[in-house]
Formats: sequence, C-alpha cells, structure tokens
Amino acid sequence: MNELMSFWAQWLRPSAGLPTVQWSLLLAAATVTGYLVQRHTGLPKVVGYTVVGTVVGLLGFGGVAWPLQGTGLFLVELGVSVVLFEAGGRLALRWFRHNPMVLVQSLAESALTYVAVYYVLRWLDVPAAAAGPLALVAVAASPTVLVRVVNDTRAAGPVTDRATVLTTLSSLYALTLGSAQAEVIGRPGSDWAGALFSVLVVLGVSIAGGAVLALVLRQALRAMSPTSENTSVLLLALIAACTALASHMGGSAPLAALLGGMLLKHIHPRPWAWPRQLGTASSLLNMLLFVLVSTVAAQADWSGPVAGAVLALIAVRLLAKAVGVGLGNVGSGASWQQAFWVGCAMTPMSAIALLVASQLTAQGGDVGPMIDRIALPAILLMEVLGAVIAAVAVYRAGESSKPWMPLPGRNTNNGETGRES
Repeated sequence: MNELMSFWAQWLRPSAGLPTVQWSLLLAAATVTGYLVQRHTGLPKVVGYTVVGTVVGLLGFGGVAWPLQGTGLFLVELGVSVVLFEAGGRLALRWFRHNPMVLVQSLAESALTYVAVYYVLRWLDVPAAAAGPLALVAVAASPTVLVRVVNDTRAAGPVTDRATVLTTLSSLYALTLGSAQAEVIGRPGSDWAGALFSVLVVLGVSIAGGAVLALVLRQALRAMSPTSENTSVLLLALIAACTALASHMGGSAPLAALLGGMLLKHIHPRPWAWPRQLGTASSLLNMLLFVLVSTVAAQADWSGPVAGAVLALIAVRLLAKAVGVGLGNVGSGASWQQAFWVGCAMTPMSAIALLVASQLTAQGGDVGPMIDRIALPAILLMEVLGAVIAAVAVYRAGESSKPWMPLPGRNTNNGETGRES
C-alpha cells in the first residue's frame, strides 16, 4: 500500500494533498459498502464501514499515527464528542432520582467487568502493569456503535433506552479513569493520593468545559430555533472548540462534551430536536470515525501468542457485562429478559476504547506494545461482532420498527419505493 501511494505521489499532486484524496475515496468506498451490507444482509451499516477500514489497514495503509496524535486524534475526539453530547442531552439526571437502581446496575457491570478482565489476564501471565489498563479498556462500551445501530434499525423502547444510558455511563467511567491512569503512569512513583488528584483534575477540567458549553448553548437556545441551520453550525463549532481545548488543559474532550449535554438537559429540560443538518454532519463524522478506528486497529501486531489473551478478554467481558446488568436488575423496573438484551446491546467496543488505549499506550513505556497487541485486535473484533450482537438484541427485544431484511422494491433509507433518491 505504501509503495502504491509513493508511485501515485510522483505524478498526482492535488491541491489539498494526497492524503485528502485517499481519505475521500476511502469514505466513498465505505459509504457504498455500508449501504450494500445493510441492503443485502440486514446488518448495520457500521459493519460495512469497519470492513473497509480493516481491509485497507491490513494492506498497510498508514494514514493515522499510533498512538493517536495530531489531526487523527482530533477527528476521533470530535466524532466521539458529538455522539456523547447527543447522548448526554437525552440523559435526564432527574431519572436517576426516581430509579436509582439504574446507577447501581451501571456501577455493577463496570466494576465486575474491570475485576473479571484484570484477574483473567493476570491468570494468563499478563503483567499487572498491562492488565490494569486493558481492564479499563474493556470497561468502555460504545455509544457510537449503539447509536448507529439504533438509527439503522429505527429502534425505540425500554431496552434501547436502558442500553444507551448504561453505555453512556460506562463511557464516563472509562474516560475519567483512563485519563487519570495515563497521568499516573506518566509519573512513576505516584501513590493513591496522586491517582485521586489526577481523577479530580480530569473531572474538574471536564466539568468546567462542559458547563461553559452548556451555558453558552442555553443562552443560544433562548434566541435561536433549535432546528435552525445556524444553531447546528453553532453547536458543532462549540463542540469542536471544546474538543480542541479540553485535552490541552488536562481534561477529556469527549467527557466534557458528555457532561455538557447532561448539564444542558438539566438546565433546559424542555425537549429539543436534534437538528437535521447536524444529523447529517454527525453521520459523516461517525462514518469517518468507524473507518479510522478499524484502520488503526487492523495495523496491530497480530500474533499467535496473544490470541488467547485477546479471546479471553472478549469472552470474559461479554460474560461480565451480562452478569453485571443482571445483578443490578433487581428493582430497576426491567424484566430479566430485557436485562439480558440490554447486556447484549452493551457489547460493542470502538472509538472510546481506542482513545483510552491510545492514552495508556502513549504513557505506558515498556508495557505499551503489550497493551497494543491485546487491545487493538479486541477493539476491532468487537466493533464488528458487537454491532451484530447489538442489532440482534434490538430485533429480539421487539423494538425495531423495520424488518431485518428490506422488502422487495423498498428503499430502507428514506421510505421511497423503486430506487434510491
């Protein structure tokens, strides 16, 4: 792949640079593949996006540096921030007061996942310095994949809502603890007080960034229509600015966006529609996000000796999340069958896990390569397999408003017949 790119570079000199052409064609291929995958198999489009990224990654396309940095890091953080802001904007804090068992359910599944993955990896002789970061990566579920699956299946209902809340909360824990642990790893000799201080710094800066974002948008919504194109541009621009500043100041950009969405929902409880124009921009960012994540993850050092650890992490994580959701289901208002499908819907891993792994790898020193060899294949496999499991869970729970396979002559994207507009 690199040799082919070098050959092109000798005669092809586009105004925006060759990487722009490469990524444009890559996104075009992902768009077509995602559509065909959904059209002919009924699977979510994210499966097609991931397949395209995986293929070019395995062919050696080195369009993004690892650990993430520069433009690649900003694009991943921006894509995750937009999704988490929307997820936070749908999360009513008052709900937890009326149904506190949801918080118990969230803490149970996240804590059980961390403990189970850590001790299984230690049993497999993975050093503690690598097992801890890998357990944190395993905690992170993927709201980005789940939101994409929900949109593709047009799902709505208690399982979908509960799974979205739990994946959002697991992202909050993983981003906070992952950023804090990266700071601790970068300062050898730090004790528990130093770790606690790092957690407080990440939370403090992220809360401050999220509060500013929420307050500015609250004032904007007083004077601007929520469905206006200008509101969409303002919202996306503010999230991008928050993304660029939060990490630089010691916080977490996606965490700040998530907290900003939650605070905006709290101080502006009236329902407001997610702008249609921003939905289009969000879809493009999501597509880029999935292709970028799979491209990076596919470039991992795939080797036989670590295959057992990768498969063990995936299996234990699946079991721990299902058991954790079940343990916290008592008094949560959901049936046991619904709890099972919620646990299945929480299985995907994607961009948030990649961000946490990138932070820990960058500061991990000698154990950084071991974190990469286990985390990246696990993320790639669970981006595809997790999306399929989540889609099956939504359909089996009876919350999808469209059939698994499209009807003959029907356009599944816009409801028109005959052909795609």
